Amino acid sequence: MALIVQKYGGTSVGSAERILAVAERVKRWRDQGNQVVVVLSAMSGETDRLIGLARQIQERPEPRELDVLMSTGEQVTIALLSMALSAQGCPARSYTGAQVHILTDSAHNKARIRDIDAARVKADLDAGHVVVVAGFQGIDELGDITTLGRGGSDTSAVAIAAALKADECQIYTDVDGVYTTDPRVEPKARKLERITFEEMLEMASLGSKVLQIRSVEFAGKYKVPLRVLSSFGEGEGTLITFEEDAVENAKIAGIAFSRDEAKLTVLGVPDQPGVAHQILGPIAAANIEVDMIIQNIAAQEALTDFTFTVHRNDYARAMEILEASAKQLGARQVLGDLQIVKISLVGVGMRSHAGIASRMFSALAQEGINIRMISTSEIKISVVVDEKYLELGVRTLHEAFGLDQASAA
Repeated sequence: MALIVQKYGGTSVGSAERILAVAERVKRWRDQGNQVVVVLSAMSGETDRLIGLARQIQERPEPRELDVLMSTGEQVTIALLSMALSAQGCPARSYTGAQVHILTDSAHNKARIRDIDAARVKADLDAGHVVVVAGFQGIDELGDITTLGRGGSDTSAVAIAAALKADECQIYTDVDGVYTTDPRVEPKARKLERITFEEMLEMASLGSKVLQIRSVEFAGKYKVPLRVLSSFGEGEGTLITFEEDAVENAKIAGIAFSRDEAKLTVLGVPDQPGVAHQILGPIAAANIEVDMIIQNIAAQEALTDFTFTVHRNDYARAMEILEASAKQLGARQVLGDLQIVKISLVGVGMRSHAGIASRMFSALAQEGINIRMISTSEIKISVVVDEKYLELGVRTLHEAFGLDQASAA
């Protein structure tokens, strides 16, 4: 008998018909002798609908009250799935995040899990129940409802799997695994049988929407076996593993990309110690994450240009902060660009294969794609290019590195 944690996303529970189909799948797992915990998202589009309602009332909704509102989406799906399981002769109990004491910090709308009391879940499992838990939510030390941010149900599932020491955490989505890139951009994209946690973490952080980055971090930290599967069909999906031997010969595992990029540049700031902190310190204080950073020596002596990227949603606030900082620094001008994207190659094989960057730059140059920024690590190379070149860039690199062929990865 195995203990399995399954997570189903919004499209998987997007209608009563889909919830009944999920119930049938869950029941099959239980009938095979497994203990099953199910973590659910809200129905597809429901969280956006709730946020839209909040903004009709208040332009910038109070974070605490927004969490109270958004958490109701998952309560609907857990109740309906528990009803569906019971109707099929499979005893089930539903719980909100607070009821199973998913303890988080107090950062409303983007809380982090601190602890989970698994006693109640274990007792129900031992009594023969399927336990259905609301993802995306928890409770802080003050007893306030919190939510974990977009994609937080993945993190909930992995955290519960870690607390229960589950044999496997299965993430069911509308895709049947992890692909070399988004098949909607490159139809020749190929499903991977396995990928390392390190590669998956990079893919998630660089724009892959299959798994939320914090869920991958959590799974890697607590060594939770993780598998991505489709809730719309059968198959083995993609196993996320620590074993690098299986991909030892792989140069590139996949190509990630992000459309949600924005670039900000401060022209003509003093080239002296502490300037980078004066520019980025207020940005960090506003809880805005900075990605790529470039500092150049300007033509005028003792002045420099400073460029960095942020998420597009943070652009307006970052620009406001940057313009204030620029005045204090005596900068010449502040520029912004929303028409950029980031494309990244990811693969543990980069550690032992030279020439990956050169090959990447050559392939893009042959298509006339100009690179505006570059960032590298041991297992990834990211470039910023004009937004209009996103799909061409992804397809070009996918072909250049032979990712449509099984032998390539």
